[in-house]
Amino acid sequence: MNFASEDVYDSQAIILANTLYDICEKMGMPECELPILNLAYYLADLPKDNRIYMAMASMHADIREFGTLPVPMHIRNAPTKLMKDVGYGAGYEYAHNLESKKSSQEHFPDELK
Repeated sequence: MNFASEDVYDSQAIILANTLYDICEKMGMPECELPILNLAYYLADLPKDNRIYMAMASMHADIREFGTLPVPMHIRNAPTKLMKDVGYGAGYEYAHNLESKKSSQEHFPDELK
């Protein structure tokens, strides 16, 4: 499962690996050898890509450097009048209502831009 989530970028790889685990648990050896080999072949044939692993390492470095940062005011939920009055949610762009369906707003704290 680590290979399926660290060494390749395929949104289905980890799901396939977990499904294979379930299959092997139910079938046992040697019957599950072919499903194991099928998944190994599938994963080996994918282009290698460690961007998820690198993103995680970067995230951990940011946490060490910055600790916890406040959520920007414009994306904070404002379920009460008081929260609205102090600026929670002010100016938030709801992407679903935009023609492009993509907001240009920054959603990261300033320190992480």
